Amino acid sequence: MKGAHIAGVGSRIIHIADSHNNIDFPAWLLYPSTQTPIDTHIGPFPISVCPEGPIAEGQFPLVIISHGGGGSHLLYRTIALHLAGNGFFVAMPEHYGNNRTDNSLGDTDRNIALRTHHISLLIDELLNATDGPSGSRLGLIGHSMGGATALAMAGAKPWSRQRLPIPVTSDNRIAALVLLAPATAWFQHPDSFEEITVPILAYRAQHDSITPRWQTELLVEKKKVGPVPIIREVPGAGHLSFLAPYPESMKRPDFPPSQDPPGFDRVTFHETLKSEILEFLGGLL
Repeated sequence: MKGAHIAGVGSRIIHIADSHNNIDFPAWLLYPSTQTPIDTHIGPFPISVCPEGPIAEGQFPLVIISHGGGGSHLLYRTIALHLAGNGFFVAMPEHYGNNRTDNSLGDTDRNIALRTHHISLLIDELLNATDGPSGSRLGLIGHSMGGATALAMAGAKPWSRQRLPIPVTSDNRIAALVLLAPATAWFQHPDSFEEITVPILAYRAQHDSITPRWQTELLVEKKKVGPVPIIREVPGAGHLSFLAPYPESMKRPDFPPSQDPPGFDRVTFHETLKSEILEFLGGLL
């Protein structure tokens, strides 16, 4: 950061147009701001930010967070707030056809193709903005299907169940990946990772039946170029433990995203997680 006075974290919603597919989608932005934050809500979640606050002066690298299949871009706010408060410009798209209100493209080949295309459009929009992030190197964080999206964006080649390559959009501006319980089953072809060279920090949950251990092991087995991926197993965690902690009013047994395996402390874990991600990305961007 150069000459920046950061009073709080600014918050803004933008919409990105995909004119080729006649689609538009929202993205939530968090960034260093000169305004004092206020207590407000984003959806059902209480948060302290500066709504529409001006961006602080300085150099703020871009980080994109890609949510899981059928999920929400609002569910990674713990990580996003920490990064924005420490000098990053964070953007969280809601993926068309693969979100909490519309999952019509879930588990389809078109889903990962659209996800990568839309993130590239979002990057173009933000890096060309007069009040956006700085630099041309960015980080990409992805959870579950968002992890598959991140890998494809960085050059990994996904394959369909019919064993055919899926055309996706890669982006050579991506300089680092953070993968949270990534869905790597798309990348079982022997050559899937031959073009991915960026540093990777990947987390797996001990009790994950959705993306079990073998999926992160693929990263170590198949990635042959560039730094060896850093793999961290989270004891006691489940697949959904990477979502930001829910308010007490939303925690209930019949709402799986709010639940963890017995004895796991999601709040404490996210304090560690956000710090480790900041340290990793801060050394690369």
